[in-house]
Amino acid sequence: KMAEKQEEPSNAQNGEPDNAEEGEGKEKKKVKREDLPPFEIVTGERLPAIFFKFQFRNVEYSSGRNKTFLCYVVETPGKEAAASRGYLEDEHAAAHAEMAFFDSILPSCQPGACQRVTWYVSSSPCVACARGICEALRRHRGLSLTIMVGRLFMWEEPEMQEALRSMKEAGCKLRIMKPQDFEYVWKNFVEQEEGQEAESFVPWEDIQENFQYYEEKLAEIL
Repeated sequence: KMAEKQEEPSNAQNGEPDNAEEGEGKEKKKVKREDLPPFEIVTGERLPAIFFKFQFRNVEYSSGRNKTFLCYVVETPGKEAAASRGYLEDEHAAAHAEMAFFDSILPSCQPGACQRVTWYVSSSPCVACARGICEALRRHRGLSLTIMVGRLFMWEEPEMQEALRSMKEAGCKLRIMKPQDFEYVWKNFVEQEEGQEAESFVPWEDIQENFQYYEEKLAEIL
Protein backbone atom coordinates (compact mmCIF):
# COMPACT_ATOMS: atom_id res chain seq x y z
CA LYS A 1 0.00 0.00 0.00
CA MET A 2 1.34 3.40 -0.93
CA ALA A 3 1.84 6.28 1.46
CA GLU A 4 -1.34 8.12 2.31
CA LYS A 5 -1.97 11.59 0.96
CA GLN A 6 0.54 14.04 2.35
CA GLU A 7 -0.38 17.23 4.17
CA GLU A 8 -0.37 20.45 2.21
CA PRO A 9 3.09 22.02 2.32
CA SER A 10 3.83 25.45 3.70
CA ASN A 11 4.83 28.05 1.13
CA ALA A 12 8.40 27.77 2.35
CA GLN A 13 8.49 24.05 1.62
CA ASN A 14 7.20 24.70 -1.86
CA GLY A 15 9.87 27.26 -2.58
CA GLU A 16 7.77 30.31 -1.71
CA PRO A 17 8.00 32.55 1.37
CA ASP A 18 5.44 31.93 4.10
CA ASN A 19 4.92 35.64 4.76
CA ALA A 20 3.64 36.68 1.33
CA GLU A 21 1.28 39.58 1.89
CA GLU A 22 -2.25 39.09 0.63
CA GLY A 23 -2.60 42.68 -0.47
CA GLU A 24 0.47 42.32 -2.60
CA GLY A 25 -0.98 39.15 -4.15
CA LYS A 26 -4.21 40.94 -5.07
CA GLU A 27 -2.20 43.68 -6.72
CA LYS A 28 -0.30 41.12 -8.79
CA LYS A 29 -3.54 39.66 -10.12
CA LYS A 30 -4.18 42.94 -11.95
CA VAL A 31 -1.07 42.46 -14.10
CA LYS A 32 -1.96 41.28 -17.58
CA ARG A 33 -0.69 37.80 -18.37
CA GLU A 34 1.08 38.98 -21.52
CA ASP A 35 3.16 41.40 -19.40
CA LEU A 36 4.65 38.51 -17.42
CA PRO A 37 7.75 36.66 -18.61
CA PRO A 38 6.89 33.38 -20.38
CA PHE A 39 8.89 31.47 -17.79
CA GLU A 40 11.80 31.81 -15.45
CA ILE A 41 14.21 29.03 -14.59
CA VAL A 42 16.31 28.96 -11.45
CA THR A 43 19.72 27.35 -11.95
CA GLY A 44 22.53 26.53 -9.59
CA GLU A 45 24.91 23.88 -8.34
CA ARG A 46 23.06 22.81 -5.18
CA LEU A 47 19.45 23.14 -4.07
CA PRO A 48 18.28 23.87 -0.51
CA ALA A 49 17.75 20.76 1.63
CA ILE A 50 14.13 21.72 2.46
CA PHE A 51 13.25 21.68 -1.26
CA PHE A 52 14.83 18.28 -1.75
CA LYS A 53 13.10 16.74 1.26
CA PHE A 54 9.68 17.88 0.04
CA GLN A 55 9.86 17.92 -3.76
CA PHE A 56 11.80 14.68 -4.31
CA ARG A 57 9.77 12.59 -1.88
CA ASN A 58 8.43 9.59 -3.82
CA VAL A 59 4.86 9.64 -2.49
CA GLU A 60 1.84 8.62 -4.55
CA TYR A 61 -0.18 11.80 -3.91
CA SER A 62 2.02 14.73 -4.90
CA SER A 63 -0.16 17.41 -3.32
CA GLY A 64 1.50 20.82 -3.54
CA ARG A 65 4.48 19.49 -5.49
CA ASN A 66 3.83 21.65 -8.54
CA LYS A 67 7.45 22.36 -9.51
CA THR A 68 10.03 20.29 -11.32
CA PHE A 69 13.50 19.98 -9.84
CA LEU A 70 16.01 18.58 -12.33
CA CYS A 71 19.56 17.71 -11.30
CA TYR A 72 21.85 16.91 -14.20
CA VAL A 73 25.25 15.40 -14.97
CA VAL A 74 26.69 15.90 -18.47
CA GLU A 75 29.68 13.71 -19.34
CA THR A 76 31.69 14.19 -22.51
CA PRO A 77 33.79 11.06 -23.13
CA GLY A 78 37.26 11.51 -24.56
CA LYS A 79 40.90 11.92 -23.68
CA GLU A 80 40.10 14.88 -21.48
CA ALA A 81 36.82 13.59 -20.07
CA ALA A 82 34.79 16.52 -18.84
CA ALA A 83 31.64 16.59 -16.71
CA SER A 84 29.37 19.41 -15.70
CA ARG A 85 26.58 19.25 -13.14
CA GLY A 86 23.96 21.45 -11.57
CA TYR A 87 20.21 21.77 -11.19
CA LEU A 88 17.24 23.53 -12.76
CA GLU A 89 14.04 24.49 -10.98
CA ASP A 90 10.69 25.59 -12.40
CA GLU A 91 9.89 29.05 -11.05
CA HIS A 92 6.55 29.67 -12.77
CA ALA A 93 3.76 27.29 -13.70
CA ALA A 94 4.51 27.75 -17.41
CA ALA A 95 8.15 26.77 -16.99
CA HIS A 96 9.55 23.46 -18.14
CA ALA A 97 12.93 22.63 -16.63
CA GLU A 98 13.39 19.76 -19.07
CA MET A 99 13.18 22.04 -22.11
CA ALA A 100 15.29 24.71 -20.44
CA PHE A 101 18.07 22.14 -20.10
CA PHE A 102 18.20 21.66 -23.88
CA ASP A 103 17.92 25.41 -24.52
CA SER A 104 20.42 26.78 -21.99
CA ILE A 105 22.56 24.02 -20.46
CA LEU A 106 23.37 21.53 -23.21
CA PRO A 107 24.60 24.09 -25.81
CA SER A 108 27.30 25.23 -23.36
CA CYS A 109 28.62 21.68 -22.85
CA GLN A 110 30.93 21.16 -25.84
CA PRO A 111 28.23 21.36 -28.54
CA GLY A 112 28.43 18.75 -31.24
CA ALA A 113 30.30 16.25 -29.08
CA CYS A 114 28.94 12.87 -28.01
CA GLN A 115 27.51 13.32 -24.54
CA ARG A 116 26.11 11.13 -21.77
CA VAL A 117 23.44 12.99 -19.84
CA THR A 118 21.81 11.80 -16.63
CA TRP A 119 18.88 13.60 -15.05
CA TYR A 120 17.60 13.09 -11.51
CA VAL A 121 14.11 14.58 -11.62
CA SER A 122 11.49 14.99 -8.88
CA SER A 123 8.78 13.66 -11.24
CA SER A 124 8.58 12.32 -14.77
CA PRO A 125 8.04 14.77 -17.68
CA CYS A 126 4.62 15.97 -18.78
CA VAL A 127 3.29 15.05 -22.23
CA ALA A 128 4.58 18.24 -23.88
CA CYS A 129 8.06 17.81 -22.38
CA ALA A 130 8.11 14.14 -23.41
CA ARG A 131 7.54 15.25 -27.02
CA GLY A 132 10.28 17.85 -26.66
CA ILE A 133 12.70 15.24 -25.30
CA CYS A 134 11.98 12.95 -28.26
CA GLU A 135 12.66 15.82 -30.68
CA ALA A 136 15.88 16.73 -28.87
CA LEU A 137 17.13 13.15 -29.06
CA ARG A 138 16.41 13.10 -32.79
CA ARG A 139 18.31 16.37 -33.26
CA HIS A 140 21.30 15.43 -31.09
CA ARG A 141 22.37 12.08 -32.51
CA GLY A 142 25.37 11.82 -30.19
CA LEU A 143 23.29 12.34 -27.05
CA SER A 144 22.62 9.52 -24.60
CA LEU A 145 19.94 10.45 -22.04
CA THR A 146 19.03 8.60 -18.85
CA ILE A 147 16.20 10.02 -16.73
CA MET A 148 15.95 8.92 -13.10
CA VAL A 149 12.55 9.99 -11.70
CA GLY A 150 11.32 10.13 -8.12
CA ARG A 151 7.63 9.87 -9.03
CA LEU A 152 5.58 9.14 -12.14
CA PHE A 153 3.51 12.16 -13.18
CA MET A 154 -0.16 11.37 -13.98
CA TRP A 155 0.82 7.86 -15.03
CA GLU A 156 -2.82 6.67 -15.09
CA GLU A 157 -3.59 8.87 -18.12
CA PRO A 158 -3.38 6.99 -21.49
CA GLU A 159 -1.80 10.03 -23.16
CA MET A 160 0.91 10.12 -20.48
CA GLN A 161 1.58 6.41 -20.83
CA GLU A 162 1.96 6.81 -24.59
CA ALA A 163 4.35 9.73 -24.02
CA LEU A 164 6.54 7.60 -21.73
CA ARG A 165 6.62 4.82 -24.34
CA SER A 166 7.56 7.31 -27.08
CA MET A 167 10.52 8.49 -24.99
CA LYS A 168 11.75 4.92 -24.66
CA GLU A 169 11.36 4.39 -28.42
CA ALA A 170 13.38 7.57 -29.03
CA GLY A 171 16.27 6.05 -27.06
CA CYS A 172 15.72 7.63 -23.66
CA LYS A 173 16.42 5.35 -20.69
CA LEU A 174 13.73 5.79 -18.03
CA ARG A 175 14.36 4.62 -14.48
CA ILE A 176 12.71 5.05 -11.07
CA MET A 177 15.02 6.43 -8.39
CA LYS A 178 16.09 3.85 -5.81
CA PRO A 179 16.93 4.86 -2.23
CA GLN A 180 20.61 4.88 -3.27
CA ASP A 181 19.80 7.38 -6.05
CA PHE A 182 18.11 9.75 -3.59
CA GLU A 183 21.22 9.47 -1.42
CA TYR A 184 23.41 10.29 -4.45
CA VAL A 185 21.37 13.43 -5.14
CA TRP A 186 21.57 14.40 -1.46
CA LYS A 187 25.36 14.12 -1.45
CA ASN A 188 25.99 15.76 -4.82
CA PHE A 189 23.22 18.30 -5.38
CA VAL A 190 21.92 19.44 -1.97
CA GLU A 191 23.37 22.34 0.01
CA GLN A 192 25.12 21.52 3.27
CA GLU A 193 25.32 24.08 6.06
CA GLU A 194 28.61 26.00 5.99
CA GLY A 195 30.97 25.23 8.80
CA GLN A 196 29.03 22.14 9.84
CA GLU A 197 29.75 18.49 9.32
CA ALA A 198 27.95 17.13 6.26
CA GLU A 199 24.51 15.82 7.23
CA SER A 200 23.85 12.21 6.30
CA PHE A 201 20.91 11.30 4.08
CA VAL A 202 17.98 10.06 6.14
CA PRO A 203 15.56 7.89 4.11
CA TRP A 204 11.91 8.70 4.72
CA GLU A 205 9.32 6.13 5.68
CA ASP A 206 8.18 3.89 2.79
CA ILE A 207 10.96 5.07 0.45
CA GLN A 208 11.77 1.48 -0.63
CA GLU A 209 8.11 0.43 -0.84
CA ASN A 210 7.22 3.48 -2.94
CA PHE A 211 10.18 2.89 -5.25
CA GLN A 212 8.96 -0.66 -5.88
CA TYR A 213 5.42 0.60 -6.51
CA TYR A 214 6.54 3.06 -9.18
CA GLU A 215 9.02 0.62 -10.69
CA GLU A 216 6.20 -1.89 -11.22
CA LYS A 217 3.96 0.79 -12.76
CA LEU A 218 6.69 1.94 -15.14
CA ALA A 219 7.42 -1.64 -16.20
CA GLU A 220 3.73 -2.18 -16.95
CA ILE A 221 3.56 1.00 -19.03
CA LEU A 222 6.73 0.38 -21.03
